[in-house]
Formats: sequence, structure tokens, C-alpha cells
Amino acid sequence: MGSSTPYEKKLLDRFSDALISALVRLITAFRKDWLKKNKNRVDEWRIMLYALNRSPIGLAGLILGSLFIVTGIVGPLLAPHSYDFSFIATTQQYEKYYVAPPGTGGAILGTDDLGRDLFSELLYGARVSLMSTVLVLPVGIVVGILLGLIAGYYGGIVDEVLMRFTDIFLAFPGLILALAFSSALTGRLADGIAHNPYLTWVVSQLFAVKPNDAVNVAPILSIVMALWVVWWPAYARVARGLVLEEKDKIYVEASRALGLRTRVILLHHIFPNILGPLLVMMTLDIGGVILTEAGLSFILGAMMKIPDWGAIVQHGSEYLVQGKWWLVVFPGLAILISVLGWNLFGDSLRDILDPRTRRSIEFKAKEGRRK
Repeated sequence: MGSSTPYEKKLLDRFSDALISALVRLITAFRKDWLKKNKNRVDEWRIMLYALNRSPIGLAGLILGSLFIVTGIVGPLLAPHSYDFSFIATTQQYEKYYVAPPGTGGAILGTDDLGRDLFSELLYGARVSLMSTVLVLPVGIVVGILLGLIAGYYGGIVDEVLMRFTDIFLAFPGLILALAFSSALTGRLADGIAHNPYLTWVVSQLFAVKPNDAVNVAPILSIVMALWVVWWPAYARVARGLVLEEKDKIYVEASRALGLRTRVILLHHIFPNILGPLLVMMTLDIGGVILTEAGLSFILGAMMKIPDWGAIVQHGSEYLVQGKWWLVVFPGLAILISVLGWNLFGDSLRDILDPRTRRSIEFKAKEGRRK
């Protein structure tokens, strides 16, 4: 997009331009001729970011989603207290800090039944939710898309076998499977973490817990493993359907005529053209994983010895009838805001990546400049 662009530049547009320019410089530092071959792609990136800048819902979702990521990364560093800090244990003021309301002493959002600072627990819980998402989605995405590409491209017996295999896993109830995994694997995972110092260190760093509490992450890891099993089939189905639409198009026929390898055709030609719908699905699934993990943690709350949003809600629900609303409302809001943010962003991303709906956003921007 040169100086002749019909867009009325806003502050966010200038930021988008700077972001794209930095990305292009990074890529061309490793691939000198990349920009000459991909100038149209770079222009398309700019247009998509301009469209996002003009979507209030998309920007709101991006801000909320980014807030979840940032909180998950730096939250434990910003927490006023450790997740296991207890006002009762340190001050011996049981009556004051037992399920204390917001604003009591140094507890901004109140305390739980053990006198722990709820605000600090929520910040640590953001790390647990973030790491659960980071561990679940890549496996589901890679496995599902790879199987979908192969099934859709080859068809025939390969497609039939892979799709029936996918149907078997689609038949597993995710909730029951997660409960079964937690019962069967939590103890083994805890033993494995306890007897492996390196694994203990890795788990404690990833989930921001003390090394002695690394074994308590086992229920979360068992939930992650259960979600691995049930999360990839949806990607396999969607990727297969998209490949079936693309594989008979002229550019794929031309690639075959040129003698390109199947791997090159799938990864360098078909995959980039089906990436848009998959990106939307990935974005929406971030909220889905957060919500699913919180729901399973709510059910398995008794097993959770580390701060997790779902488990915090479960523990707090026991005191809701006593009017201790903050133990449920604040962690519930954390889940709601995080899931809502990614859903809003994913919904706007669908419009931005679809050329037909994006043109309407572009048209409004151009009309604004003419006026």
C-alpha cells in the first residue's frame, strides 16, 4: 500500500504499518528476495490490519485476549502475595481474614477460607489457564490438520480409514474421558514429576508454582492429556473438507503437472489457501480450551492443590449461600472476560479473512476518506 492508498490513516493504521514493516525486515533478513515475490501478500496483510482497526468488536476482543496472555505471563510476578500465602497464618487474625470481603487489610478482592489473597490466586490461575491452552492447542492443531490434509488430498481408502479413525475419537465424551484420565494418570504423573528433578523444575517454571508443589500440577496435566485425545478430530474434519474444495482447482493441477512432490503441494500450495478458516477456528478454540479446562477443574476441585480458576470457583461455591459472593464472582469474571475476548476476536477475524465481508469494511473506510 503506497501513498496513493484510499484509506484515511488513523493512529492504529500507522502502528499497523510499523508492525508490518518490522515483520518484513525480519523475514528479508533471512530471505533476501522474499519481498519481491510476496509484495501482494504484504499489501493484503496491511488491508486486513486496516480492517481490524475499523472493527470495534475485533479490537475489543484483541485487547481482552492480549490481556489474558499478558496476565498469564507476568501475573505471578505482579501478584502481591504467593498463591499459598495466608493472612491467617501470618497474622493469626482468624476472624478478620477468614473468607474476608474485598478491601480487608491487604486483600484487594478478599480472601478464601484459608485466608489466601484471592487477587493473587487469580493472577497465578491465569498462568495455569494459559499453559493449559498452550499445551493443548498445538497438539490438536498439528495432528488434526496433518491428518485432514492427508485424508482430503489422497481420498479413497486413505480418506476412509483416517475418517473412521477420527469418528472413533469423536465418539469419546470429553468430560468422561478427562475424569477417567485424571483418576488413572494423576498418581503416575505425580510420581514421575516427584522422581525427576529436571521435570520438577520444568513444571514449576511453566506453571509458576514452587518446586515442592510441582506434583500438584498432575491433575492439570491429566486434563491436558485428555484434551489432546478429544481436541484434534474437529481440526481433521475441517481441514479435510477444505482440502476437498481445493485439490481439484487449477493451481493444484498445475503443481501436479510440474511434477512437484505431494508434500510441497500440500504444505506450500494447498495449506496457505485453507489457513484462513483454520486460523478462525484456532482463535475461537483458545476460549474453548480455557472454558473446558476451567469446567473440568471445577468438577475435580478437590484434587486441585494449585490456584486454578475453575477450582477457585468450586471452592468458593460452598460459601455462596452465606453471601460470600466474591469467591465466585471474581474468578467467574476472569473466565468470562478471557473467553469472551477470544470469541469476539475470532468472530471479527472471520469477517476480516473473508474477502467478501472484508470489502464492506474497506468500503466504509474509503467512504470516510472521501467525505
